[in-house]
Amino acid sequence: MKFIAGGVAKTEVADTLRPLLREGDTVQVGTDMDAAALLRTGAVDYYLGTCHTGAGASLGVLVGLLGSDRIHTFGRRVPSEADVRAAVDAGKVAFGFALDQVQDVVPLLWAALDAKRQG
Repeated sequence: MKFIAGGVAKTEVADTLRPLLREGDTVQVGTDMDAAALLRTGAVDYYLGTCHTGAGASLGVLVGLLGSDRIHTFGRRVPSEADVRAAVDAGKVAFGFALDQVQDVVPLLWAALDAKRQG
């Protein structure tokens, strides 16, 4: 899987995700505009975006360019495993969450996305 991390805590997201990745998986740091272009062309599979609310700046451009059906925000709360699985199973490719939730949300997202990949 290929990820792009964006938003206020993009470096922290990438640093949290890197130790979880399997061989061949990648994460890069970029902007929401980078993410939109890379997702549209298939160069990356998922975007993890952070901002203060987990909804606004982390996802605004992506909603506009990809459509709201491909985007999910967890907002200011730490989601349950079931909430994360539901978003992943619904085919979402861009996820927004609050910058103070990185340590909680990134491992949950990784687990759900990795499980989906494994079938």
